[in-house]
Amino acid sequence: MSFTLAQRAHKMNPSVIREILKVTEKPGIISFAGGLPSPDTFPIDAMREACERVLKLDGRAALQYAASEGLPQLREWVANDLKKQGMQVSPDQVLITTGSQQGLDLVAKVLIDAGSKILVETPTYLGALQAFMPMEPDVVSVDSDDEGVDATDLRSKTRDARFIYLLPNFQNPTGRTMSEARRAAVAQVALDTGLPVIEDNPYGDLWFDQTPAASLSSRLPEQSLYLGSFSKILAPGLRLGYLVAPKALYPKLLQAKQAADLHTPSFNQRVVAEVLKDGFIDRHVPTIRALYKRQCEAMLQALEREMAGLDVTWNRPAGGMFLWAQLPKGMDAVKLLPHAVDKNVAFVPGSAFYAANPMHETLRLSFVTSTVEQIQTGVAALAQTIREHLPR
Repeated sequence: MSFTLAQRAHKMNPSVIREILKVTEKPGIISFAGGLPSPDTFPIDAMREACERVLKLDGRAALQYAASEGLPQLREWVANDLKKQGMQVSPDQVLITTGSQQGLDLVAKVLIDAGSKILVETPTYLGALQAFMPMEPDVVSVDSDDEGVDATDLRSKTRDARFIYLLPNFQNPTGRTMSEARRAAVAQVALDTGLPVIEDNPYGDLWFDQTPAASLSSRLPEQSLYLGSFSKILAPGLRLGYLVAPKALYPKLLQAKQAADLHTPSFNQRVVAEVLKDGFIDRHVPTIRALYKRQCEAMLQALEREMAGLDVTWNRPAGGMFLWAQLPKGMDAVKLLPHAVDKNVAFVPGSAFYAANPMHETLRLSFVTSTVEQIQTGVAALAQTIREHLPR
């Protein structure tokens, strides 16, 4: 090749999940692998009507270049909506991004130098690792359990850390939620040590029975950066997210945004603002919650029935899109996957989500894109695959 790659390019790796999704495209496969919202939740009629109104009333502006910060009325909506999580932010702290994944990329560019120490949960979101790694950080995993990161271990690792990256609500990949007590403890560690917190919350609105505790950012307004998304509550194809930053940090994130893409598509922003303006989201999101709760319960029931006697364990998420399972000791989910695909079921091996010391017997199951009947069939096929490949 004539081109010489930058050193950081060697740190870029393909998404394990997207590579797996290629395998799952064969006809008839039941996929628990993708982190995709259910297309049954997409508000197609509302989007169609909003597109027509935007083009009719403000078409020229909608198709023109726009401000890098984002559409003012959309930034105002975000600031107002975040009050539900106890946050008091002004619209001029809100930066509209091209999906919350871009927010992670901006964080990496602005806050990470080569060799910078950053802290993550165990396990953590693979897309965040992909965004951070080209900047060549020293990624340190913090001990975690069903309630999130362990505050004691966190305290022992804060020295010289640039930030900790956390997903407190219905975490990807585990589906776990940080308890109120744990949030208070983590926030106290951050306050005591001056550790900045990157709080990623794409799933927070997808609770089943009870809203999560107040955000970490509401407790740490001057040392937190908050990421949100419209992908899980409207449609991922819009590529619309946002970040909220302290006013002192905001200008550098804005400059990184300008260098990346000038601005998030103005048409998409105006369409979403049109959809949101009459309280639509308060009517729409409960339908998503009800669907996902029903599908989650179906998967939990199928696991109870089909995994009996196999020494497989799993958690019970209180919202979101995923649950986390652990195979019998000695099994490797990566090696099990092709055998499962042969039986027309797919999952994501959990080892991809660890910054270090992966647990090879773990796996992530998504329950939101399959029907109840498909869930029952797919879990039965997965159980049979495990049964046939138990360690001798």
